[in-house]
Parts: sequence; structure tokens; C-alpha cells
Amino acid sequence: MSTTVSTAFVRQYEREVHDVFQRTGSYLLGTVRWKNRVKGSSTTFQKIGKGIATTKSRHGTITPMNQTHTAIQVTLADFYAGDWVDKLDEAKLDIDERGAIARGGAAALGRKVDNQIITVLDTTTATGVTWSSTSVANVRNNLLNMEREINENDAPNDGMRFGILSPFGWAAAMCVDAFSRAEFISWEDLPYKTGAAFGTRFKNWLNVKWQSHSDVPGVGSTLVNYFLWHYDSVGYASNVVVEGMDTAMSADITWHGDRAAHFINHAMSGEAGMIDDTGVISSTGDDSTSLPTA
Repeated sequence: MSTTVSTAFVRQYEREVHDVFQRTGSYLLGTVRWKNRVKGSSTTFQKIGKGIATTKSRHGTITPMNQTHTAIQVTLADFYAGDWVDKLDEAKLDIDERGAIARGGAAALGRKVDNQIITVLDTTTATGVTWSSTSVANVRNNLLNMEREINENDAPNDGMRFGILSPFGWAAAMCVDAFSRAEFISWEDLPYKTGAAFGTRFKNWLNVKWQSHSDVPGVGSTLVNYFLWHYDSVGYASNVVVEGMDTAMSADITWHGDRAAHFINHAMSGEAGMIDDTGVISSTGDDSTSLPTA
């Protein structure tokens, strides 16, 4: 047998293509006020100020509260995520190229939504204490202080509070028994058993739905931001490119004969806006340190 027979061996390839590890869509769209089906290039979220109770004399007139109305304008931005798939290239592939690109485009726009929301969260003026991760007790106090600060700002404690930590911050929090052990919470609020209604799964602790997020500002560095906010503090506005779709984005696969290729495209038009920054707490930490000790 020829010594070059190996060049004639049949090569076996895996049919399933591996998508590079990535966040597959938005984690945060369900954690803010979402105004969908916006007509036009911009929209507004309405906010009304606090009222003050006053006294009056007998038969006297009541002093009006004169609550201030504020319209927060949000201008939508357009984003696209698409790619070409040549027909003859598909004939040479043993994978579902169109499906892979479609998944990648949807995931890219979902991450863009989260990026827009986090960018707005990062504009809050309600800054919290700087995190210290030198001990488990310090990490516990960090979490408690974020909760204390949002309580001081009178944000409703109605189960609609959300918090995101960097992967390091999450790992540090999991070192705290009160955060990680089932004995400190009811069985209904065990990690990942609740929260699916918000598009992904959260850990409920201190009546806050917590989550690890890889897109917080400064992740992995010596200056990283963590956030705690109430649902009504931030808004996200989007319109629908395809009528009848109740999502923030549209998708299509179009054949282009002049290119002998399909173009797989995802598109969305949306933007986030700060409605009330007193309901958003931002704290800074250090992701470059070691996990806390007891």
C-alpha cells in the first residue's frame, strides 16, 4: 500500500458548530420599564414629584401640593447585526452556517440592550460606599450598605429591586453564608428557582434579585462598578421593525441573487433613559484582589 494513502482517508467533521462563549441576549430588559412599539424616533417617560401634606385653618383653603411633572425624553438609536452566507460556501460546509449567524446576531443585539441599560445606570449620582473584599464580613456589609442606601432614598421595597455584580463581586458575595446558604432564606427564594419571569434567573436576597453580569463598567480591573436599582428608575424604549412582533428586535434572512448569497440580519431601534436616579445605587469595587477570607 502506498505510503501516501493517508491523504485519501475520509475525514470526519463535527456537524454542530460551536458558538464562541457569549451572553446570549439581554439579561436586563425585564428589570426596567420597557416601552415597546414606539412610533417615531423618540419617546418620553413621565415622572411626577413628591407631594407635601400641609395643615389648614377651619374653613380655610388647602394649599396645593404642586407636584412637579417631568418628561424624560429618550431618542432611539438604530443597531444592526448581520452577515453574508454564500450559497456555494454552504455547499462546502458541514454545519448550519445560517443558523449560527442568526444566533450570533440575536445575541449581539441582546448584549447591546444590556450595554445601553448599564450605561444609563452608570450615570446615577446616588453613589454608594466603596466595596472592601478583604473579609467575608466586609463583603456582607457592602451588600447591606447598598440595600441601606436605596432604603434611605425611599425606593419601594416591593420585590422589584435588582442588583448586578461583576463575576468577581458575585464570587465574593457567594462567600457570605447569609447570601449563599438556603438556611437564611425561604425555600421559595432558593437561588435560580425564581426570577425567570424577568427573562433570566436571579438570586433573591434582601428582597433584591441579584445577578452576575460580565458587562459592568471596569469588570476585572481595580475600579469596577456594581449597581442596585428599582424597576421604575430606568426606562427602555424600542420600536418594532416588523409589525406584530412583541420584541425589541426583528430578524430576516434574504436571498440576494446578484451576490448568490443569503444575508442574515437582525435589527433594533432602542435606547435607555434615567427616570429617577435616586433609585439607582452605584458602588465601586476592586476586581483585582483575592477572594475574601473568613
